[in-house]
Amino acid sequence: MPQVPERAEGCWAWVVLLASLVTQGLTLGFPTCTGIFFTELQHEFQASNSETSWFPSILTAMLHAGGPLCSILVGRFGCRVTVMLGGALASLGMVASSFCRTLSQLYLTAGFITGLGMCFSFQSSITVLGFYFSRHRALANALASVGVSLGITLWPLLSRYLLEDLGWRGTFLVFGGVFLHCCVCGAILRPVATSMAPETIEGPPPPSKTPAPGCLAACGRAIQRHLAFDILRHNAGYRVFTLGVMWMILGFPLPHVFLVPYAMRNGVDEHKAALLISIIGFSNIFLRPMAGLVAGRRDFAGHRKYLFSLAALLNGLTNLVCAVSADFRVLVGYCLVYSVSMSGIGALLFQVLMDIVPMDRFSSALGLFTILESISILISPPLAGLLLDTTNNNFSYVFYMSSFFLISAALFMGGSFCALQKKERQSKQAEAEGAITEAASEQGLTVEDSRGSRKQLYTEIMYVTSV
Repeated sequence: MPQVPERAEGCWAWVVLLASLVTQGLTLGFPTCTGIFFTELQHEFQASNSETSWFPSILTAMLHAGGPLCSILVGRFGCRVTVMLGGALASLGMVASSFCRTLSQLYLTAGFITGLGMCFSFQSSITVLGFYFSRHRALANALASVGVSLGITLWPLLSRYLLEDLGWRGTFLVFGGVFLHCCVCGAILRPVATSMAPETIEGPPPPSKTPAPGCLAACGRAIQRHLAFDILRHNAGYRVFTLGVMWMILGFPLPHVFLVPYAMRNGVDEHKAALLISIIGFSNIFLRPMAGLVAGRRDFAGHRKYLFSLAALLNGLTNLVCAVSADFRVLVGYCLVYSVSMSGIGALLFQVLMDIVPMDRFSSALGLFTILESISILISPPLAGLLLDTTNNNFSYVFYMSSFFLISAALFMGGSFCALQKKERQSKQAEAEGAITEAASEQGLTVEDSRGSRKQLYTEIMYVTSV
């Protein structure tokens, strides 16, 4: 007997919201605890800082880079199956990683497989909210983002507790069971009834004597659908924002990876060091929904891109404070201020992207955006690890590096958006003056140009006589 689809905005929608909240906590919250295993993995495999840093970088990069593949799976099988597939992959990767004997194997299992599985679960759980909510969509997304904050709070505490009793291998094995909860959350995502007309699916093209051009055209259409290179070429705002975020991401994830090793190296107790990440997550439980609701107000629609640049600037300046002192009280204050800027960046990132590109092309623009963003995520921790190796494990340089990328990206985006807005204003003013001049020339009126000088326009009258 076929299952009756659920009604949008109905009672079951709030159950789906809870499932999305838990899924976000399990997936997006997990990379923040990888720094707790940094020292253990380094000693286990006798690896350098740069080599060990590839594990969290591959994991986080796959969490973002799998977006286009996830959208294909959602379109083919639906959100329910994709979330459950992601949970199974994430669990498989963590279980396999507990038996790894080399770092290369860990890159494949805990990095590639687990990261790709988390991507499928996370992005599908976000997508399904758009089907279940319409009037309360902004509220639903803000509430679902609380799951990220809960994950950032609980993952480090759980990791520290299990690491002491089971070691990193036993901990990763337990994590494999934890990620199976994504399958439970996926089972909750029942199909939803929608009033949208079904998309017209064109049948396969007739056989051609030259199938190669048809295959190339099909590939081109697929790339155009999921990766908006045309928007990157023609939309200056999208180009500025994408380049600015790519540069910013080179510094943004570094505190999540290196804060705990930095504190432990400077004499902070292991439990207190793990607590620092939890402080960031706990603060975001309250700050992230507030930032999301404020960012969604129409009053800030024209200023969201500048608020995003300001949040990135504050984030970079905060890291300079952390590099000055490693005292636990100073680090607690750092985490609290860092949470404010982090919640602003998280709440405004996709809001700004929605403001810049048309909504009918948002999906493809987001696909290209996440692919380019994942490149920066992939190289950022290893680059910082290489800096640590060359500076004899001086973690202060890592936070200086993070500040440099964040501050310079904020100044670039803020200045570029100002220049683009000024250029757009001048273009509109020129078009308005041209329209006024054209209308006045037809009536022989006097008009005033942008410099304040007055011009007398005469209507030319031509008399045509017969010879």
